[in-house]
Amino acid sequence: MPLNVVISNSLEDYLEAILIISEKNDTVRITDLAENMGIAKSSATEAVKSLVDLGFLKHEKYGPVELTDRGKKRAKEIRRRHRLIKSFLTEVLGVPLETAERDACLMEHAVSADTINRLLLFLESQINRGEQED
Repeated sequence: MPLNVVISNSLEDYLEAILIISEKNDTVRITDLAENMGIAKSSATEAVKSLVDLGFLKHEKYGPVELTDRGKKRAKEIRRRHRLIKSFLTEVLGVPLETAERDACLMEHAVSADTINRLLLFLESQINRGEQED
């Protein structure tokens, strides 16, 4: 299976949520995921099944949900994208945090990897420029 398999925005949101929950709790249960995302357990179960089929998760019936190495890498990329966009919106454009959080969720799925990489380079150059001025 190709490493850069395209998955839906919704499945990306599940991966990011599973990563966040797993960093707070020892285990991630379907119930935790459903509560975190404000959805029905049946919806969470279907998404987990899809992500297992794609090789991003491990899950035995009634057991915890676990990110595979591939899933963890992809989830971290998704979170990085989200944080980067939110940072740009708040620190560069001055968008209020609550608005930036909501907009980052919408934008992170629509922005290409190339644009994200260029945005990261831009933000890093701004940070470096600020440190040189101090």
